[in-house]
Amino acid sequence: MVMGEKLYDVVIVGAGAAGMTAAIYTTRRNLKTVILTKDVGGQTNTTNHIENYPGLDIIEGPAMMKKFEDQAIDFGAEILYEGVEKIEKLGERNFRVMTGENVYACKAVILAFGKTPKLMNVPGEVEFTNKGISYCVTCDGPLFKNKAVAIVGNSHTALEGAEILSDICSKVYVIHKVPKFAGYENDVESLKKKGNVEFVNASVKEAKGDKFLKSVVVQSANPGEPKEIGLSGLFVELGFESKTEFVKDFVERDALKQIIINDMCETKTSGLFAAGDVTNMPFKQIVISAGDGAKAALQCYNYIKGLKTVISADWAALKKEKK
Repeated sequence: MVMGEKLYDVVIVGAGAAGMTAAIYTTRRNLKTVILTKDVGGQTNTTNHIENYPGLDIIEGPAMMKKFEDQAIDFGAEILYEGVEKIEKLGERNFRVMTGENVYACKAVILAFGKTPKLMNVPGEVEFTNKGISYCVTCDGPLFKNKAVAIVGNSHTALEGAEILSDICSKVYVIHKVPKFAGYENDVESLKKKGNVEFVNASVKEAKGDKFLKSVVVQSANPGEPKEIGLSGLFVELGFESKTEFVKDFVERDALKQIIINDMCETKTSGLFAAGDVTNMPFKQIVISAGDGAKAALQCYNYIKGLKTVISADWAALKKEKK
């Protein structure tokens, strides 16, 4: 233990469906739990229409994640807005988790930080992130009511975002590097009929402004001079990636840098679990991430308590065995 270390049974990295479900289950087993995260909700926050989560009517992503968050907190989980930078293994049974602000010692770690939005990697992007540049239409779109904005990307998510923004903003530029859209063609045609939507076949080269974003410089796919477009907001929809470099020494990863787990959400390192979209599970769905979070938490409890995991569908028989 080092000076200033904060002690927990479990540190959960990430506060999406997997991370917050894991926290609900660890806290209900009386494990002192902290969630370390840069934000709450993860990718679910980018979805404005969820109709396939069992037991819930159609719901917006942020509203659903608020329910997850409230339940985790009600059961005793702490949620701290700190990005994890490093994890260390301390002997056989303990870990040290380091953020830019604090150091946390724990008996087990659950990695549930999902995927991270891909960046444009252009000058000004970092400077104007959260100052005009956003990666979540559902979260930040309403902030740009009656203003000119652009959305970058050619996926279905980008087109869906453009549709949402067209009802909020005075002007929406859809900036797409390749001519053909990966999204549905009928979505493209529907947007083309809107008077305030303009398609720009180009790539973003720079974001410009002073305290806040004021314009973007784009280079057309056709030869010609770069063009500067004045706007107040830029939404980046280029997909997601797995940022797992900081745990590469403790886990196995696949070609997509996803963490490889077994059927109990265990990694190659004892006491280090992973759940949700950051793993190599094939189906990226909220309900599956939540299920994996619960599974990781229960297996984590067994690990901490030194219990053998028993698989049995016959609870009556299992009770008899314990007697």
